[in-house]
Amino acid sequence: MKLLTHNMLTSHVKGVTNGYPLLIKATEVKVNEVDFNAQFVSRMIPKLEWSALLQAADELGQRQDLPSELVADFENNEEFLKKVHRVLLEVEVMEGCLQCPESGRQFPISKGIPNMLLNEEEL
Repeated sequence: MKLLTHNMLTSHVKGVTNGYPLLIKATEVKVNEVDFNAQFVSRMIPKLEWSALLQAADELGQRQDLPSELVADFENNEEFLKKVHRVLLEVEVMEGCLQCPESGRQFPISKGIPNMLLNEEEL
């Protein structure tokens, strides 16, 4: 599971009002090189919850030197876009789980795929 995917996931367990961002408990993380596409990264940045991305990167020890705040005029800052690209698209959680911050419910990650299916009583 790439951190781009993680940034868009939330817990939908019945009764949960604050299911975002999910905490990452990784047992296996891979970093795979992916072709850099500045235009794609710059289009994704406005759709991200920046603080959730930083939290996830910190949990995995992969924050590098991403700043706490978004860089002004990031569309024209290739160095910044490359750092974001690395965290969003090259860092991948292969095994572990995602944990709801409110209920503690864990969603397994296996072979890079998070299983967000709920049990019947959680609907």
